[in-house]
Amino acid sequence: MALASKYNASEVESKWYNYWMEQNYFHSEPDDRQPYTIVIPPPNVTGVLHMGHMLNNTIQDVLIRRARMQGFNACWVPGTDHASIATEAKVVAKLKAEGIDKSDLTREEFLKHAWDWTNKHGGIILEQLKKLGASCDWERTKFTMDDDLSESVTKVFIDLYKKGLIYRGYRMVNWDPEAKTTLSDEEVIYEERQGHLYYVNYKIEGSDETLTIATTRPETILGDTAICINPNDDRFVNLRGKKAIVPISGRVIPIIQDEYVEIEFGTGCLKVTPAHDPNDKVLGEKHHLEVIDIFNDDATLNSYGLHYEGKDRFVVRKEIVEELKSLGHILKIEPHTNKVGTSERTKAVIEPKVSAQWFLKMEDLAKPALENVMNDTIQFHPSKFKNSYRHWMENVRDWNISRQLWWGHQIPAYFYGEGVEDFVVASSKGEALEKAKQKSGNYNLTSGNLQQDPDALDTWFSSWLWPISVFNGINEPENKEIQYYYPTNDLVTAPEIMFFWVARMIIAGYEYRGELPFKNVYYTGIVRDKLGRKMSKSLGNSPDPIQLMDEYGADGVRVGMLMCSPAGNDLPFDESLCGQGKAFANKIWNAFRLVKGWEVDKTIAQPESSKIAIDWYNAIFQQTLAEIEDQFSKYRLNDALMATYKLVWDDFCSWLLEMVKPAFGDPIDGQTLESIISLFENNLKILHPFMPFLTEEIWQQISERSPKNALIISAWPTAVSFDADLVSGFEFAQDVISGIRTIRKEKNISFKDTINFAILNNEKAKTTFDSIISKLGNIENLSYVDSSIDGALTFRVKSNEYFIPISGGIDIEEEIQKLNEELEYTQGFLKSVQGKLSNERFVNNAPEQVVAVERKKEADAIAKIEAIKASLAALN
Repeated sequence: MALASKYNASEVESKWYNYWMEQNYFHSEPDDRQPYTIVIPPPNVTGVLHMGHMLNNTIQDVLIRRARMQGFNACWVPGTDHASIATEAKVVAKLKAEGIDKSDLTREEFLKHAWDWTNKHGGIILEQLKKLGASCDWERTKFTMDDDLSESVTKVFIDLYKKGLIYRGYRMVNWDPEAKTTLSDEEVIYEERQGHLYYVNYKIEGSDETLTIATTRPETILGDTAICINPNDDRFVNLRGKKAIVPISGRVIPIIQDEYVEIEFGTGCLKVTPAHDPNDKVLGEKHHLEVIDIFNDDATLNSYGLHYEGKDRFVVRKEIVEELKSLGHILKIEPHTNKVGTSERTKAVIEPKVSAQWFLKMEDLAKPALENVMNDTIQFHPSKFKNSYRHWMENVRDWNISRQLWWGHQIPAYFYGEGVEDFVVASSKGEALEKAKQKSGNYNLTSGNLQQDPDALDTWFSSWLWPISVFNGINEPENKEIQYYYPTNDLVTAPEIMFFWVARMIIAGYEYRGELPFKNVYYTGIVRDKLGRKMSKSLGNSPDPIQLMDEYGADGVRVGMLMCSPAGNDLPFDESLCGQGKAFANKIWNAFRLVKGWEVDKTIAQPESSKIAIDWYNAIFQQTLAEIEDQFSKYRLNDALMATYKLVWDDFCSWLLEMVKPAFGDPIDGQTLESIISLFENNLKILHPFMPFLTEEIWQQISERSPKNALIISAWPTAVSFDADLVSGFEFAQDVISGIRTIRKEKNISFKDTINFAILNNEKAKTTFDSIISKLGNIENLSYVDSSIDGALTFRVKSNEYFIPISGGIDIEEEIQKLNEELEYTQGFLKSVQGKLSNERFVNNAPEQVVAVERKKEADAIAKIEAIKASLAALN
């Protein structure tokens, strides 16, 4: 069957992915092989494939495919995360569009809608990963709310509660008024925003005196419960023991004294609003102040907001400033830049809020997780991320694990009374009832008296167990799978979730398995556009990954992304890179078409040039294989790809095939063709992790293979010793061949015409590649001489001089003129370089590398001048 003139990616990709699936190549079961395990960073069920997913999962697939070929029992566990906040927001928006309000539904009714939405949309991203070529064990696909994973979450919550590490308390938390839930500190993104600083006068009770405070949030004045001054501030001696009147509300509040107030900062008088500022809350507790929360959950004002009740906080800010002006309370307003906390998910400005929440004590849990990263038991790639990891872990705060959401794992706590401690933690309502009876001493309690906490756990409280729970290691700690696959090998993830996920998985690993969850963490960079902006839907600068794969092929996109993706550094993505990846695929395809098009004659003896060429390529292949292995060991996948790219494009396609190619119309000898096929197959093996579809297609077409001989499960090439002299010797030969080709081009000597070629071998260089030089230079007679040849064109490679005798086809006078012009130019160039090198300031102050470059320019110019003079002497 005739091969297509161009590689048809879309046809090939679906064919081979289906084939791999049918043959069950991705599936893993414990056996006597050494396991190699990766667990996918589970994408949100709300998600569709974006460029970050493309990069992350391409890297994972490269690692898993290579491990599979190396003989490991490769297991890549896929799955999705229920994503509490994001999914609930999607479902609420869908219901709203249908005229249904969440508040009108029971929890059970809402969850039915959430499950319907998840079942419809939740698998989209995993299906898209298949188009990329992701060789996940799809039979192992997990979801963070699968029954066994949910059971794991409940068990861990109860266990940590029994250990005294989970507690419930009133704390000031980050409140997202759009999602109507708390957020952890890590879920708050701080942005610099331009606002104003408002100077507001408060009257002193019983006098005409006033004091002035400065605030960026005048709407919170209605929640003030004190004014604070520093006891050492002599400016306000007159205020000690007095009370102030809150503008608009008219409430009388105490003036308290505390050294917390910085004398030199602001006006020296601080408004204290314990319900709406973390520092004010600390002051409030110290001085037993009233706590007045003026906000509803959606950040509109409540009844404490007086006539502003029901209005949004930012609307009130404008209106209350106007009212304060009209009442004469505004002294001045200044422009002010401050950091504003926003929700990572909804982008809403967060509100500090005092709330009863569940927390996990982190300080002791974090110690082994910190120690084992810092001593490289767990290695970060690149290691620079250890610093930020250490900073966070050394300053770790208790984890707020409760969220005011229905979609997620409901907290297994049951309330039986009105008191703060009137609750029990249990895995079921029946168990909770028995515990509640024991704790309360009320044996008349019924299940109807119990109310389960309506809150859900933070999404990360399930995903921190992911490497363990996907193998059911929490519920069955001794089961065969967790014993075999855990700890996993490599985690590929983004540095922005280092604290959300990576650190917490490490903590859970040491707490529940007594060891690390993975040995290596590969941090990907952010995919950015040509302007350096992070790719996002909102900016409209992110291409559709599916469309990219349709245009350039999955292999082309994989190569394009990996070409500029060093670990931990941002990826400056340009679509032209995918074009380069597609061109590489076509180059390989055309090389295959060339080889398949050769007629073979097994009676022909193998030419010396072909034997040497094959020996050389075996050596350069082994040298490159060693380099690739080294780059993989350092998680420099882009460098491993570039080494492979150079080997296949330059050394194989551009040099080797040219060296062994038979003359037009002639057959190739059987021994050479057999060797070329074998070398091609080795190339396909090291290419396969990067370009799985193209390589499997060529592998299968080289010869008919049974499923057990598919490329995906073939053996990775074995490293063997090689002749390094062959590699360096051919580099010399390449320069000679290039010199011949340059002269042919410059002197208009047809490449079809044979030439004579003489070598003045001053360096006594090896002559191993003479047969190749003869073939690629189309040389009729190659000889060695002891002295220069008159009337010949000449060039140098190192100290060797090469001569091409000329005949009547060359205009001697014209050639002499050209050489004189070139000599004059080169002498001028040498003079300028030597002028720079004779400048002591330059030589002493310039970087060593810069000076070295100039010295090389000098040496090259001197050698060129000698060669030109030799050519002129010969022509004269």
